[in-house]
Parts: sequence; structure tokens; C-alpha cells
Amino acid sequence: MSGWQPSPRYPDPAVVVADESFNRYRLPLAKVERLATGITRWAEGPVWFGDQRCLLWSDVPGNCMWRWDEETGAVGPWRKPSGYANGNTRDRQGRLLTCEHGGRRVSRTEPDGAIVALAERFEGKRLNSPNDIVCKSDGSIWFTDPSFGILGWYEGAKAEPELPTNVYRIDPAGVLSVVAEGINQPNGLAFSPDESVLYIVESRSVPRKILACDVKGGKSLANRRVLIDAGPKGTPDGFRVDVDGNLWCGWGMGEAGLDGVHVFNPDGRLIGRIDLPERCANVCFGGAHRNRLFMAASTSLYALHVNTQGVPYF
Repeated sequence: MSGWQPSPRYPDPAVVVADESFNRYRLPLAKVERLATGITRWAEGPVWFGDQRCLLWSDVPGNCMWRWDEETGAVGPWRKPSGYANGNTRDRQGRLLTCEHGGRRVSRTEPDGAIVALAERFEGKRLNSPNDIVCKSDGSIWFTDPSFGILGWYEGAKAEPELPTNVYRIDPAGVLSVVAEGINQPNGLAFSPDESVLYIVESRSVPRKILACDVKGGKSLANRRVLIDAGPKGTPDGFRVDVDGNLWCGWGMGEAGLDGVHVFNPDGRLIGRIDLPERCANVCFGGAHRNRLFMAASTSLYALHVNTQGVPYF
């Protein structure tokens, strides 16, 4: 892994076409680039700040958030301690939203740097360890709450769960409600481009699955179904959706062909793959045209220009 080098050839053989429909998203003269390496134990939660031309991402067990500068390529700590931050996104005002294992909460970073807790408890009981997060166009915030951060002393602090592993919604007035129950360790989540469907990774089902739920009235979920059966070795984690509704999913099992990103069309069919030398936990789109895929993968941060755009989130 330490000796990994980008391919000397175009097109990059690490960008694999599984279905002919993927060719339209693959740029023949774009390569996988490694932007940083050797500084994180478990990279997660990349989020793009176009107004600052930078990317932030989390190292969960390292209890640190890192910053990569697009102009200079400089990399350095951005927030430490980070509250064992995991997933990140931005709200519709451009403020940073963060899932924190340490505080067992969802927080918001104000423009002046102040950190505000948005959700810590439900019906008087502490959340488990919020994991991934998205913000809908109406300003509501949706997040998953598995127990990974309280299972031991590596990604947070060991504790007994007080609540089931639910999916929650924070309405624009700050009221917290459960939108999905009975999912075995919900993980990554994302809306379809028109926000009519919410996709959720069920990361401890056997096999692991990506579920699809219809969004009713913008506030509740219905018609839960399996969109993607990941199979005996599939490990979907965090993901984001492009403007055509394709799911770009962090993936990995420590094997060639399974570490990296898997790309599925809206029908759940695998159409492409980005092979990485490390397991990828989460991705986001960024760059000047939202056509650069950033991939947080274990000890490194990777990027690839693609011929599509991520769904804008504010």
C-alpha cells in the first residue's frame, strides 16, 4: 500500500467498466490520484467546501478532522480533538454538520467556529453514535445512529446502548423524530436527486444491503425495500448520489476488486468500479464543477475526476 503509485497509463485500469452504461461517466484521461496518505487510521466523512476550495474529512479513531487545500495541496489537522467525528455534510446555509461518536451527538459548526449540539438525546435517552448525515432541501437533517462508536474504546468510549439503532430526522425547528426503526446498524444514507427516495445501508444484515425507502410528505418513510444485495463479501459503507441518480458507494473487504468504490445505477445494477489499494469508507463530490469524486479510504484520501456531477446540497 505504501508503494502504491497512480497508473502510468490512460485510461486508468483502476476505473473498471462493469456495464457499458458506465462508459459515459468514465473520463479516459483521468486517473485515480492519492492526495494524502499515512495520516489517518480510519478515514471517513469527506465534505467539500467550494467557497474555501478545500476538503475536510474525519479520522474517527485518530479523533481528528483533516483539511486538504485544492490550490496548494497542503494537508493538515483542522480540528483536534474532533469528538471522534465520523460523517459530515453541510446544511443549506453552508454550515458544517458532523456526527460525533465522542459526544454521541450531531453538531453544527457556526461561521464563527462555535460548535452547537443539534441532537444528543431522544425521549431522554442518549443517542448511540451518530454515523452519517444528509440535509434535505427543506433544511431537515437526517442521520443514522448505529452503535459502532460505543462498542469499545477505539472509535469513541465504550458504553451500553440506550436506544435502538434508528434513523432520525431533525426538522427545521429542531425537533427530533425517528423515521426508520428495525434496521440492523444503519450506516451510510443519501437521497435520490429529486428527494423522493432515501437510501440507507444496513451494515450488519447478512448479506449487507442498501435499502430504498419512499419519502412521504418530506417527513416520513414508507415502502422499505432492498435495492442492492451486496452478496457474501459486499461491504457498502458511505455513499453519495450523482445527478443521474447513480450511487457511488464506498466498499471494501481487503481483497482486490472489493476495495474501493462500487457504482450502481438507480435500479441497483452494478455498472462500474474504482479499485483502490485500501478499503473505502465514504465519498463525496466536489471541485469547481462537482465532478471530482473524493474517496476517504482507510489511511489515505483519493480523488478521481468523473463525467458526472454530484447532487448539489446547498
